[in-house]
Amino acid sequence: MFNLLDEPWLTARGLDGSAEASPPRLGAVEEVGLRHLLLAADRLQDLVVELPTQKPAVFRQLLLPIVMHALGWPADSAQWTEMFQAGAFTPEQRQKLTDYLDDHRHLFDLFDTAEPFGQVAGLHTAKGETKGSALLVATAATGNNVPLFSSRTEGDPLELTPAQAARWLVHTHCWDTAAIKTGVVGDPQAKAGKTTGNPTGPLGQLGVVMPVGRTVYETLLLNIPFGQTSLSDDLPQWSRRARDGRVEDTLSCATPAWQTRPARGLLDLWTWQSRRIRLIPEETSAGTRVTRVIVAAGDRLTSTPAYEPHTAWIRDRPTSRTKKTGKTGKTGKTSNSTAPTSERPRRHQPGRAAWRGLEALLAVESATTNDEATATRAGFRSSVLLSSLSDTVDRMPETYPLQVELTGIAYGNQSAVIEDVFYDRIPLPLAALDPDSIVYGSLLAAVEQAEKLAAAVNNLSADLRRAAGSEPIPWDKGQRPGDTLLHALDPVVRRLLAGLRTVGEDFDESERGLEAWEEKAGRTTWKVAEQVFSTAAPALFTGRSVSRDGKEYVYRLSTAEKNFRDRLDVVLTRRSARRKRR
Repeated sequence: MFNLLDEPWLTARGLDGSAEASPPRLGAVEEVGLRHLLLAADRLQDLVVELPTQKPAVFRQLLLPIVMHALGWPADSAQWTEMFQAGAFTPEQRQKLTDYLDDHRHLFDLFDTAEPFGQVAGLHTAKGETKGSALLVATAATGNNVPLFSSRTEGDPLELTPAQAARWLVHTHCWDTAAIKTGVVGDPQAKAGKTTGNPTGPLGQLGVVMPVGRTVYETLLLNIPFGQTSLSDDLPQWSRRARDGRVEDTLSCATPAWQTRPARGLLDLWTWQSRRIRLIPEETSAGTRVTRVIVAAGDRLTSTPAYEPHTAWIRDRPTSRTKKTGKTGKTGKTSNSTAPTSERPRRHQPGRAAWRGLEALLAVESATTNDEATATRAGFRSSVLLSSLSDTVDRMPETYPLQVELTGIAYGNQSAVIEDVFYDRIPLPLAALDPDSIVYGSLLAAVEQAEKLAAAVNNLSADLRRAAGSEPIPWDKGQRPGDTLLHALDPVVRRLLAGLRTVGEDFDESERGLEAWEEKAGRTTWKVAEQVFSTAAPALFTGRSVSRDGKEYVYRLSTAEKNFRDRLDVVLTRRSARRKRR
C-alpha cells in the first residue's frame, strides 16, 4: 500500500512569514502527500523537484484536475479574481476538497492490485518480460537513451522508492520518448511483441509555459483558465475506472488497449495516459522498491487542441490563394480566397533564454474583446493562461511578482532519446500583458535592441574576418560573438523585467528605466566588441578588397569600427541622443 494522498512522496518548500513579503522568506523543506499539499497550499511556496519537467507533470496529472473536478471551473474572470484574491481555499472549498479526496482515495493507491494509480493492473507480455525501472527515469541510461555524463549504465539496477516511482510515473505519461514500446497481451495493435509509431508524451510536443505565484495556491489559480465549458465525459483518468475493477467507460485507460482520439476537455487532457504502465514492487531489506517495470503504448492525441493552456503557439499567417471558379463561372476566370490560419505549439530552443521569446509570450488575445490583432500581427498566440490573465490585470496589484517558468525537452534520433532539458524562469510585469501599456512596448523594444546589438557584434566580427582573408563564422556552426553578448546581457534584461513591475503607466519612469538599460547594454556590447578587436592582426589596418555581386568592397579595421559605431547609434537611440547633448 502506498496511497498518494497521504504518503509523503512530494517535496514542498514552506514560507517563513507572509507570502506578501518582498522577496518572500523561504521556509523549511518538507515531504508531503497530495492531501496536505492541497489543503496547505496557501502556506507552501513551491514544489521542489529532481528535474524541472517533473513540476508541470505533477500539476497537470494530479493537482489541477483534483481541484477542478472537486470545485468546478471559475465561470468568468470575476469569479477567478475573487478566488485568487482570497489567497486560500475557503472553508467550504476545503470541505469539498476533503470530501472529494476521501471519496476517491482508493483510486490513488500506487500498488493496488485492481486499480493501481496511473497503471494497468496485471499488465504483462506474452513471455512475461519486464524491463529495468531506469526506463521511467529521464536522466538514467536505458537502451539508446544514454544521457551525457550519466554515472549509471543500463546494466546497473536502479531501485526506486515508491515516492520516486510515483514521480517518474507521472513524468513518463507527460514526457516519454517516442521509442518502440513493448507489446503487451490485450493490445490488438501490437505486432511481433512491440508497437511502433509512438509519439512522445503530450508535453514533449510543447514548449511548456507555466505561470507561477508566491504560493502553491496562487500557482494553482494561475494555471486554471476561467470560462471553460465542461463536457459530461470530460473526466480525469482515475474517474474512468470502476470501483469493482470492471471497465465501464469506453475511453478507459485501465486496459492494455489504446486509442487515437481527441481529448474530451481539460481534465482528460491534463491526465492523458500516453502509456500503459505497470510498476512491479518488491520487498527488500531497505523496504518496498521498484526495480522492474512494463511501459507499453498508450493513448495518442489526434492533435494538440487549441485550448491546451500550457503552451504558446506559432500562427502561420493567412495566405491568399487563387482557384478556378468551376463550371458556373466564366471560362478561365479565377477567384481569390484566404487559406485558414493554422497554428502549432511553439517549442523552446535549448540555449535560448526565455526573454528572447517575449514576442510570443506577450501575443495575448483578450477573451472580453476577442481581439486577435496583436497575435495575428506578431505571428504568435500566447498561452491560454497568459491571455486569460490579461483580462484580470486591472484587478490585480500592479507590482504582483508574477513569474513564468518555461520547460521543455529536446529529443534526438527520431525523438527516441532525450538530448537536452530546457528550463528557464523569468519575472513578468503584469502590465506587459496589456498590449496598450507602456511596459508592453518597452519590453519588446528592449528585447529587439538586444537582438540587434548581437547582430551588430556579429557583423563586426564578419567584417574583420573578411579583412583578414577568411569567411565569417556561419550562423549555425560555432559560437559567434553575438551569442557571447546575449549571454552577457541576460542578467541586465532580467533586472529590467523585474524593475518594470513598479513603473505602471508612468512614462517618465519607463523612459528612465530604458535609458539606464541602453547605457548598460551599450557598455556590455563594447566589452564584447573589444574582445573581437583584440584578435585583429596588423594587416587589418591596410585591409583587403573583395569583389562580390559585381561590386568591390574594401574591408579594413577602421571601416569595420565606424560601421559598428553607426549600428550602435541606430539601435541605442536614447544613449546616442544623450551623448550628443553632452
